[in-house]
Amino acid sequence: MLALIKLSPVLVLGILMRLGLDILLAAPLSLVYALLIGMIFARVRFKDLMDSAAENMKHILWVFLILQMAYAVASCFMETGVAASIINMALSLGLTAKLVAVTALLVTAILSIATGTSWGTFAACAPIFLWLNHIVGGSVVLTVSAIAGGSCFGDNIGLISDTTVVSSSLQGVKIVDRVRHQGVWSFLCLVCGAVAFYYAAVSMGLPDTVGNASEAIAQIPDTVWAALEEKRPAAVTLLNQVKAGVPYYMVIPLVAVLVLAAIGTETLVCLFAGIVGSLIFGYIAGTVTDLSKFLEMIQSSFADAGSWVVVMMLWIGAFGGVMGRMDAFGAIAKFVLKCVHSVKQLMFANGLLCLLGNAALADEMAQIVTISPIIKDLTVKHIKGDEKAMYKLALRNATFADAMGVFGSQLIPWHVYMAFYLGIAYAVYPMMQGTVSIIDIIMHNYLAWIAVLSMLLLTLTGLDRFIPLFRLPSEPDVQLVKD
Repeated sequence: MLALIKLSPVLVLGILMRLGLDILLAAPLSLVYALLIGMIFARVRFKDLMDSAAENMKHILWVFLILQMAYAVASCFMETGVAASIINMALSLGLTAKLVAVTALLVTAILSIATGTSWGTFAACAPIFLWLNHIVGGSVVLTVSAIAGGSCFGDNIGLISDTTVVSSSLQGVKIVDRVRHQGVWSFLCLVCGAVAFYYAAVSMGLPDTVGNASEAIAQIPDTVWAALEEKRPAAVTLLNQVKAGVPYYMVIPLVAVLVLAAIGTETLVCLFAGIVGSLIFGYIAGTVTDLSKFLEMIQSSFADAGSWVVVMMLWIGAFGGVMGRMDAFGAIAKFVLKCVHSVKQLMFANGLLCLLGNAALADEMAQIVTISPIIKDLTVKHIKGDEKAMYKLALRNATFADAMGVFGSQLIPWHVYMAFYLGIAYAVYPMMQGTVSIIDIIMHNYLAWIAVLSMLLLTLTGLDRFIPLFRLPSEPDVQLVKD
């Protein structure tokens, strides 16, 4: 009973989130409740609880700088034409109904890497591909599912994604190392997802009618433009750039960031290169005409990062510190340890905890900052190995928290992601209302299914050893310690 009481603040956080409260309000309320539980039932002094909260927040301070730079790079790529060049390059060849979903998946995957946002990518690409799908007579459910899955791809592996940054920092691993660890696995998931979408399109007998982006954008109603202007103004800028056209060389800043990351360059250096690159090539292409406005955009991005993500992480960090001080997750750890008998099984359990936490909280960031300390504690206390082996396990835990948060959200009907996606899709393509539901999108989101199931099964079976850089250390290099 005491264990359930100490765990109840997590349940309170989940209930508040499910009731529709923003995490900026749900987290402080849950923190106050956790402090009361800690003092009354765990018999911990208020000062000790607050010291633990402050100590936990210290571990995530460095990530704030990276997050602000990430937001700035995302704005630069959206505003200067980097994102538009990616879309135009993909659409310049002309698409048929059989290829719309596949192309939507690949374009949104690349664009989400470039911008670091799944929500922004979905809002920007849904109007293009849904109306293009309308023109060529494709499958609406396949196309919207492909856009949803691809939009999450970069949110899981992109250097400038807030979920990538936060999940990596909470496990104490470098973002670049984390991206390299899961890079080959992520690419294989994307390839398999593209094959699945193409096979589904062929199975449906879709026609070979060819369409183009300009025609699709021209058909977007004024009401859709107004809805996007209200919900995602950056998407309007992107659509106008796609319609007007930008030089293909605007993709170079993104390529530079990816190359620097691949060779192991520090994250802040990679992000700074993206900002400078978009400025230089934007001047050449004519998408940047005023340096002061460019700097104002960066300043605004810093403010946007600080106005929500940073504040949210501070509250959640304090909440996690208090929960850790009263050993609120001890009961979960004991239960997991009773069920597992090897390192592979424990790591598999960590992945399941992340997925279940995401389902309970219905918010991927809340899951990442709440569950990450639990799986880290389980790994550090109950697996014995050298420093290199433990670092690889930390990389997998960071990937678990992010992938089960971002891709896992695509498989949870009540998740905030799904509500957002369906709302945007209905707004930009009204004819979809009443024909495509959240369950339809979940059933056809092949990339999300492939990513979630493959990571869990590869970890449990040890087959991850066949994927370069993805292999986890196994016994006897690491050993499970239950006592």
